[in-house]
Amino acid sequence: MVTKPSQPRLLADQAFECLRELLRTAGLREGQFVSISDLVTLTGFPLAPTREAVQKAAALGLVSIVPKRGVLILEGDDEIARQCLDLRCMFDQEGARRLCRQHDRERIVQLMEVHRQIIQEAQDKDVTTALQRRAMTTDWDMHALLAEGLNNDTALALYTNNRDKLTIMYNSRPLLPDRLVPAFNEHLLILQAILDHNEPAAVQAIADHYRQIHRWWGILDD
Repeated sequence: MVTKPSQPRLLADQAFECLRELLRTAGLREGQFVSISDLVTLTGFPLAPTREAVQKAAALGLVSIVPKRGVLILEGDDEIARQCLDLRCMFDQEGARRLCRQHDRERIVQLMEVHRQIIQEAQDKDVTTALQRRAMTTDWDMHALLAEGLNNDTALALYTNNRDKLTIMYNSRPLLPDRLVPAFNEHLLILQAILDHNEPAAVQAIADHYRQIHRWWGILDD
């Protein structure tokens, strides 16, 4: 017999999703220190499920619990950033390899068209905050496509957790106007290689893209 989850369990899960959304949308910032009572207010959930949500977030490396004081949001130094980016790069490259063999051509063509529209807007006028937000959403759409190419639920769970860490760090490192167009042109090279079923070109384009991300973040490659 399948037992239904208890109400406290449901509340804890909901509180965690709320906490994760705060982390993803910069409602909680990288390196910020907050008390549990602050989180109760921010999430709108009672104390017990909020504590469980914090414990889950800590287990995933999104926050650190400071006993008797509160919660410290992930602070991504260069080494943490490098590790997260390297992990995503490996997943992206393998996802691209698999997509080169089998992919939804229409979806990729549509994603490329969105990239071209944003590039054109960025070149024709000043890059607004709204355009930056659209660009970030499109950036994540491209990386999500590569992750889905893995077709592996376990890998996707790891990818999602890593994405949450990167999102916290990205929120403190917005996509600057002078980086937007080069980054999107790099994306187009990746997507075109996938359309062409060219695995070596796709893998190399991703490696080149991450080399530029490292430079943008000020991470020195070994």
